[in-house]
Amino acid sequence: MHKKLALWSITVGLGGLLFGLDVAVISGAEQAIQSLWNLSDWMHGTAIAMALYGTVFGAALGNIPANRIGRKKTLFWIGILFLVTSVGAALAQDVYTFMVFRFLSGLSIGASSVVAPVYISEIAPPKYRGRMVISFQLNVVAGILLAYFSNYLLQGLGGENDWRWMLGVVAIPSLLFSVMMLFTPETPRWLVLYKNDPAAAKKVLAITGEATDAMIDAIRNSVSKAKESLFSKKFIVPLMLAFLIAFFNQMSGINAIIYFAPKVFEMAGIERSGALLSSVGIGVVNLVFTITGWYLIDRFGRKLLMYIGSLGYIISLSLIAISFNAADKTMIVYYVFMFIAAHAVGQGAVIWVFLSELFPNSVRASGTSFGCLTHWVFAALVAQVFPFFAANVPGTYIFGFFAFMMFLQLLYVWKMMPETKGVALEDMEQNIVLH
Repeated sequence: MHKKLALWSITVGLGGLLFGLDVAVISGAEQAIQSLWNLSDWMHGTAIAMALYGTVFGAALGNIPANRIGRKKTLFWIGILFLVTSVGAALAQDVYTFMVFRFLSGLSIGASSVVAPVYISEIAPPKYRGRMVISFQLNVVAGILLAYFSNYLLQGLGGENDWRWMLGVVAIPSLLFSVMMLFTPETPRWLVLYKNDPAAAKKVLAITGEATDAMIDAIRNSVSKAKESLFSKKFIVPLMLAFLIAFFNQMSGINAIIYFAPKVFEMAGIERSGALLSSVGIGVVNLVFTITGWYLIDRFGRKLLMYIGSLGYIISLSLIAISFNAADKTMIVYYVFMFIAAHAVGQGAVIWVFLSELFPNSVRASGTSFGCLTHWVFAALVAQVFPFFAANVPGTYIFGFFAFMMFLQLLYVWKMMPETKGVALEDMEQNIVLH
């Protein structure tokens, strides 16, 4: 792989670092925020879920600037928005101001989850595409680990206001990301289809090692002359596949764990400092097994990883559910680590790659946006209701429900999911129909 190509995918993947940081950093602040503003369980869930409501709009609308001003410029402004909103949330003096800034930060999370994988998939040769798009997910989990570790180190700094420092640290990598985006090129597919600049596209394609003239012809021929609507009968299969993989991603309970890790561990009887340290363990396991998924995805394909992840989900979630009835609940920590490992090597490794591959060139950004929108709608719902259910429903029932949903995911992988490994983006539509 050309060094520049690797550098560009790493740079864009840093959008995932901001994504992971912003998603997980709230776990160290959420209980302090509830205490500071004396929030009810429902208002607490609303304050924490506000960023996820923002992601819904960011995911829904992210394809618009990505198509109009380009993938590169959109990612630059996403970094700026991360910078402004992290500082704003850290300085908030009341819960409503806090929720406004968290909602706006969610816009950047949702948009980055659409635009960054699209950018990488459009610039990557087919044989490297899985590993290159996973650079986004690797950065997401690195951001989650960094957030957990930062929260652990910052506890007590500034006394009761340590949560402000926890949220404010996101500003530093946000600025770095936007600066680095200034040195990346636009994707060849956007240059051909939206800017009509094949000369610039050829320069980028030459670095990727693809036959430039033939590839530009293939890109042009992959798009119908007539404007195509995403929500038409033609795209019903990829729409259904995208909806279901995003739906099952959240029905695993992953965001209940990521957002409320200390609360889950305290439900198991672990005191707060130990709960924060155990959350660091989640980040480490997540990173190690995401790297494993990165190594395997282009060697063995997307479906095998989803099979492994689905079985791991079912086993670990069942053990967590059973352990909530045990006298000694300390094993829950290790079962949660097992759950995170299953997620990282399965759904975590596959979802952003799969969503960025499913749709043809004419509707790729909007199709990926639809899948991300589905993901974030259910993520917001889970974050909204989890504090209420954690306070009022036994953990056995909560995690038993998640285990059942993962059995349904296993059926989805077996009966519906196509393999997309090694298929050129321009050939993906035919591959899905044949499947």
